[in-house]
Amino acid sequence: MAKVTSRARARKPAARSRRSPPKVRARARPAVEGEAQPASRLIDERIRELGGWRGETLARMRALILEADSGVTEEWKWATPVWSHGGIVCTGEAYQKVVKLTFARGASLPDPSRLFNSSLAGNTRRAIDIHEGEVVDAGAFQALVKEAVARNGPGAAAKAPAGAAREVRLLSGGNPQIPKGDGDAPVRAYHAAMPGWKRGVGERLDALVARSVPGVRKAVKWNSPFYGVEGRGWFLSVHCFERFVRVGFFRGASLRPLPPGPSKQKEVRYLDVHEGDALDEAQVTAWVKQAAALPGWLA
Repeated sequence: MAKVTSRARARKPAARSRRSPPKVRARARPAVEGEAQPASRLIDERIRELGGWRGETLARMRALILEADSGVTEEWKWATPVWSHGGIVCTGEAYQKVVKLTFARGASLPDPSRLFNSSLAGNTRRAIDIHEGEVVDAGAFQALVKEAVARNGPGAAAKAPAGAAREVRLLSGGNPQIPKGDGDAPVRAYHAAMPGWKRGVGERLDALVARSVPGVRKAVKWNSPFYGVEGRGWFLSVHCFERFVRVGFFRGASLRPLPPGPSKQKEVRYLDVHEGDALDEAQVTAWVKQAAALPGWLA
């Protein structure tokens, strides 16, 4: 559980108003050709849009991240603030009742203060959920940021799981060639080899499935991660294509609402995630839970 203190009991900073988020000097990544606004400005707008305690909380955590490491840059992916240095450090999402800071490799980070209180079932990510009135220990949080940056550094490759990206052949469309295997390890090897932005999508989907289906069974088959329920078969797979990551629901025709992508196989439906797409986690979670409750595909 995150180490938090009640706002009512916390000492109020002398020079900061509770009504307005703290001002920070954002370090934006270089503008991409055709991009309407730099990431830092989009994050500014997101904070203003949220307002209230959520905007104030996201602004405060942003300031702590940028203060913790001078090399952190800001990005805007999946309609979400992202902070990176040598790889993704964490993302910042806001929901109705919580502001969520998700560390891309949080499962490998030491957390003596036990700030991580969400996404604990996965083997890669960890998250900190902050509710209204809660304040995260600033020093402990910045220590996590610094450790995450260190894990993304030059020495991080030596700690990568077997089958890391440089050791894996990419097939047509950039799909990693991973030997068949059961369990989490081959799935993590697949994620580590996913090129560019697709890696973040794969890991995010993996965490969502693990969170939605406790005890989910994992494997790599035919160069694709598979997810299933013991004794009931497989309900979902993930595959890289050149321009998108495809999520396949083996009994997708039975899901409501229908996943958008049709297939030549009548029962199968697809969700294709392109670069920059905003992933509707609530909808995907609903599909995953429905799919896991149905008889799966036996292979």
